[in-house]
Amino acid sequence: MTSISCNMRMSTLGEAKIPSSIYPPFVSEQLVPIHLDEELINSLSETDKVCSPMYFERAGARENIYFDPSKVKAAIVTCGGLCPGLNDVIRAIVMELHHGYKAPTVLGIRFGLEGFIPKYEHEILELTPSTVSDIHTFGGTILGTSRGPQSSEEIVDTLERLNINMLFVLGGDGSMKAASAIHQEVTKRDRKIAVVGIPKTIDNDINFISRSFGFETAVDAATQAIACAHSEAIGMHNGIGIVKLMGRESGFIAAHATLSLSIVNFLLIPETLFQLEGEGGFLPALETRLRQRKHAVVVVAEGAGQHLMPATNEQDSSGNIALQDVGDFLQAKIKEYFQEKNMAVGVKYIDPSYIVRAVPANAGDRVYCGFLGRYAVHAAMSGRTATVIAKVLGQYVHLPFELVTSRRRHIDIGSAYWRAALAATGQLSLKGMLPSK
Repeated sequence: MTSISCNMRMSTLGEAKIPSSIYPPFVSEQLVPIHLDEELINSLSETDKVCSPMYFERAGARENIYFDPSKVKAAIVTCGGLCPGLNDVIRAIVMELHHGYKAPTVLGIRFGLEGFIPKYEHEILELTPSTVSDIHTFGGTILGTSRGPQSSEEIVDTLERLNINMLFVLGGDGSMKAASAIHQEVTKRDRKIAVVGIPKTIDNDINFISRSFGFETAVDAATQAIACAHSEAIGMHNGIGIVKLMGRESGFIAAHATLSLSIVNFLLIPETLFQLEGEGGFLPALETRLRQRKHAVVVVAEGAGQHLMPATNEQDSSGNIALQDVGDFLQAKIKEYFQEKNMAVGVKYIDPSYIVRAVPANAGDRVYCGFLGRYAVHAAMSGRTATVIAKVLGQYVHLPFELVTSRRRHIDIGSAYWRAALAATGQLSLKGMLPSK
């Protein structure tokens, strides 16, 4: 892991000399100390764990800015999978640039990083207050998105051709790594282009960020699916409702939705290596539950149980190992197990993944997205670059690309959070639910 400084002073394009025309209050350039909690400390390398407190730049409007607003030409790109709130962030950026700074031009890059590459022939949109006025009422992204790497050299070629001097990248871990590569190419060419990231992941797995935008909305949508699975389960004798939720490597949506409803009996996430049969196995525990209560609800994150299925070694468009459908796998294993037991069961499998990620943001996420978008504009206008906008322990701050991309965030199965999930489900008897002694 890259060593991180205890003082999070961001890279800048140069001295900010132009008095800002927007109204105060302005934030100070003095770094603000934040005393990290245990989870954030554990997200640092062993060398960096001595940093307590860590000192951060506060996000917000500066009294002096680097760019002449009348000459600003900005671009926005959305990358990776859909997530509630993308349109809200786009809208906030456009509105702040136009109304706050009177910037003349904001471009929307279509279909992710592909939009920079000439061979794809994707059109570029001009974004104005009128074109984005009501997009926050819809899910998805007005710009479209795509997955997979693209050449940072070709991307910067396009930035130069279009005379863009600030780029806003909305995306997850891979997108922030791509933004970092773009920044490095910009630096190599000695160009004055600010690159600012707004971290987006429905899985809530970006390092050092306890809540990514859209997560709250995704949990709301997930709880509706779980409630439906519960209704299906109790409507049958020995009914079993299975809900598969997003979560390739981290089970935050599944865990948070489970804690929200407290009607889930089994929660399976990528961080726990559960077993199917034998002492402490999932299937015998499910049998016990059915004999006692006649119904059960199972919530499983998409990345859980992959260790129980033969590896295919196939890759998706982002270069990740392609996941097998753990929902289908569990459904088949449950039916097979109870058939051998000569015990009649009814199984209903619900996969709401695309509904969860494509719904419009709720009120809480809309407020959050608005702050992220506006603070991203303030950062770029002040000349910050290689900078991510984040909320850390209640404060909006600037973070460097290397910190948020240094690792993935996971549920600590030794934490009070996971113990609360175990208490809510009553599945402590399952093997793999606690750290090895």
